[in-house]
Amino acid sequence: MRIGELAERTGVSTRALRYYEEQRLLSPQRTASGQRVYPESAVNRVKLIQQLYTAGLASRLIATLLPAVDARSMGPELLDRLLDERARIRAKTAELQAAGRRLDVLIGLATHPNVEYCPASLDQATVPEPTTT
Repeated sequence: MRIGELAERTGVSTRALRYYEEQRLLSPQRTASGQRVYPESAVNRVKLIQQLYTAGLASRLIATLLPAVDARSMGPELLDRLLDERARIRAKTAELQAAGRRLDVLIGLATHPNVEYCPASLDQATVPEPTTT
């Protein structure tokens, strides 16, 4: 299949597919005129690449990971890199959750103003109760 069909079937732009090729994540065949031709298996490969990007992995790691996925064998060094990535993502998730809690406090202050309540820290504060008059 041509690059346009692969892009349409996977929901990925042709520009992204060319980038994947530059990063050695995809290896299309070429016609005599130089056009890219992809096998049917490229559809699943592109979907896997998208999932790996969505998981927060960088192109270099994906390029290292794909042959291990194909071989269904992952060495200890690659496993360590994946464990490090998971730890990084979990730490980032915790940071985002803390940011969400801080925003909850600010939203609470904005929607239920109370002149007597001013938190010294958004990390220690609770969402204020509405004031009654």
